[in-house]
Amino acid sequence: MSENKIDIARTRQVAKLARLALSEEELSQFSTQLSDILGYIEKLSEVDTESVEPLAHCLPVKNVFREDIVKPSLGTEKALANSPADDDEFFKVPKILDDGSGA
Repeated sequence: MSENKIDIARTRQVAKLARLALSEEELSQFSTQLSDILGYIEKLSEVDTESVEPLAHCLPVKNVFREDIVKPSLGTEKALANSPADDDEFFKVPKILDDGSGA
């Protein structure tokens, strides 16, 4: 694991790239933590995963959507039946923009 140890210089470089201002105490702490993380990853690489199938998701997921079936639409007359104002086949709505809106 010593070859993967992240020293303070490397931690300082990563902090600079991430535009993080870290104190010397934080650099030391993060250097240790990042080295520990690499150690855990190294341990994981020792596990035999040859017989394990790759997963896209850890839970069994199935398609929950309904079938796409064409059905008759509502129709213009029914759609406009409760409309407060209409113009034959369109809804009439109040104007919401004026010349002073800047739009």
